[in-house]
Amino acid sequence: MSDACETLVSQVLSYNPRSNVDLIRRAYAYADEKHSGQTRHSGEPYFTHPVAVAMILTEKRLDDSTIITALLHDTVEDTDSTYKEVSELFGRKIANLVDGVTKLTKLQLSSTETKQAENFRKLFMAMSRDVRVILVKLADRLHNMRTIKHMRTEKQVQKARETMDIYAPLAGRMGMQWMREELEDLAFGVLNPEARRSIIRRFAKMQQDTGDVVDKITADIELELRKAGIRGQVYGRAKRPFSIWRKMEEKHIGFSRLSDIYGFRVIVEQTKTCYQVLGAIHHRWTAVPGRFKDYISQPKSNGYRSLHTTVSGRDGKQVEVQIRTRSMHEVAETGVAAHWSYRDGVITQNPFAVDPVTWVSQLTEQFESADDHDEFLEAVKLEMYQDKVFCFTPKGKVIPLPKGATPLDFAYAIHTRVGARAVGAKVDGIRVPLWHRLRNGETVDIQTAEGQRPQAGWLDLVATGRAKSAIRKSLKAADRRRFIRLGTELLRVAFEHIDKKMSDKALLTAARELEIESGDELLARIGSAELATGDVIEALYPGITIEAGDEIDAARAVVGLEPDQAFQRAPCCKPLPGERIVGISYRGEGVRVHAIDCETLADLENSPDRWIDVAWHSGTHPAVHDVPFELTISNDAGVLGRVCTIIGSQHANISDLQFVERRPDFYRLKIDLELRSVEHLHAVVMALEAEPDVAMIERVRNLSKQD
Repeated sequence: MSDACETLVSQVLSYNPRSNVDLIRRAYAYADEKHSGQTRHSGEPYFTHPVAVAMILTEKRLDDSTIITALLHDTVEDTDSTYKEVSELFGRKIANLVDGVTKLTKLQLSSTETKQAENFRKLFMAMSRDVRVILVKLADRLHNMRTIKHMRTEKQVQKARETMDIYAPLAGRMGMQWMREELEDLAFGVLNPEARRSIIRRFAKMQQDTGDVVDKITADIELELRKAGIRGQVYGRAKRPFSIWRKMEEKHIGFSRLSDIYGFRVIVEQTKTCYQVLGAIHHRWTAVPGRFKDYISQPKSNGYRSLHTTVSGRDGKQVEVQIRTRSMHEVAETGVAAHWSYRDGVITQNPFAVDPVTWVSQLTEQFESADDHDEFLEAVKLEMYQDKVFCFTPKGKVIPLPKGATPLDFAYAIHTRVGARAVGAKVDGIRVPLWHRLRNGETVDIQTAEGQRPQAGWLDLVATGRAKSAIRKSLKAADRRRFIRLGTELLRVAFEHIDKKMSDKALLTAARELEIESGDELLARIGSAELATGDVIEALYPGITIEAGDEIDAARAVVGLEPDQAFQRAPCCKPLPGERIVGISYRGEGVRVHAIDCETLADLENSPDRWIDVAWHSGTHPAVHDVPFELTISNDAGVLGRVCTIIGSQHANISDLQFVERRPDFYRLKIDLELRSVEHLHAVVMALEAEPDVAMIERVRNLSKQD
């Protein structure tokens, strides 16, 4: 057996003396034989790669099955090996793990958005079956990135982008921060090599000028611990080039002004000692406001626990200090993989190691509700990239949220119904807008109202996949109801044009003829402009068509009046062609046409002699019928111009515009539009509702009752 095999076996035995080394040796020999004759881009024997992947995993003291899977992970993909053969030689459990890694290897995660989303679903399905599949895949990607220089340039860029977008955040989400940092830095070296070299050069120059700051600050912390009688180990290091670059980009500052580029870690034995260390450090150095996080009392979902604080240390340089126990440190280094870590031949009984089954179910719960691929992909990326903040309900319950979350995210995290009915929020007793960015430790009280419904603009206010998914579902349901109402009105007018009556039976017959599953679906398609009313008429009455004809004279737009009777639209409801109407005679003023649902008509029920049966003339009406609306828009540059452009694009004219209310964040307007018909009205309203900066548009009815 080769020296490399014995080195691997020795490494496993160092933490697991009870390891089945015979099975590991047989897996090594099997994979070595299968990959015989294959080479990597560097010219090395291909089998050096699976051995390196296995060695990466032994550094985290993982179990035999994971190590053997690492050795075999490319055999089924790249050789004549089969699942059946692996199962017979090494057992079904290992064969399933190898099969899972093989399937992940085939996923093109950097392909088009839809394809990428489908593959992300498969990735999370594989993760839900056994997280160790992902651990092997991450180690595989890490070794490939370490040796990426041997690939073609275009392939390097593709793999680096895929690593930065997917594998590095996934490693971080699993609690393997060391792997995330190395993957990001390796990808950074490919995607922006000059920036990375520049940071390394500047860092070297700074060390030359100031000496080894890390050693000095480490000694300072150790001195403070001795003074306080605390036993602990202190480790320090400069942050990786990509981490420094990201801070420069986020803060929009140059390297010379960046102070937080050193990180230090204090490892102690007991939890209570962590807080004693924190006190000693804060007693010696000034804490930077807003940079303290207590992940011990509020751990991350992957089991991560630690105290984080940033202080102004030697020469005013800001340094981050992480304080944790040894058990916490093992989980911080290994993340979810700590569940399979061995020590002295048995799985480590670490009280902080998270159950991977529970972790995966929490991670994937919200994704199951995503209706389409884009929503799923968005939710996954949001979840993988997020940094947590912890807020409280008024009763003291902790709600973990991603950094940048708003009260709306908080409301949806409590319950979907609370989110949907949210109208305001108080943070630490002070009223704040729904777009307020929450901070650690804030107490959030959500105000709700029964009549409230999610608005389209809310999608831009929330940061969690759960909230976005719930808002989209509600908006889709509301759109469907609106489309059904609009479709009903449009189809009713179409039936009246051919002197027919619309009925449930007619709807069902047309739906069956057009191969649509229901009458409501048919109406929804008409309302959303997916189906024309003429198609329904043609399906039911072949040969009959609705002719547009010449434009109707506005003075003769109503039928049912005497030749000498004049009419006007009632100012209280201002009906439009296409709406059901009734005429009311007024002495000396002729006839006023009201919408059939106008509130004024209730006062005229005892005067039936004044009621006249009228209807709109069938055909095309001119756009001369003014209709008042109330409109709420964002107070931002260019919004009013875009609103006017949208109205113009729908061939509607603005006859009047008034500012009713001006606020720092919104304007409320009264606007009169000249419209052709009820169909024209719905087209304008739909176009405006689609504009993100339009918060509300409402037609104003019953402005004043008529006697």
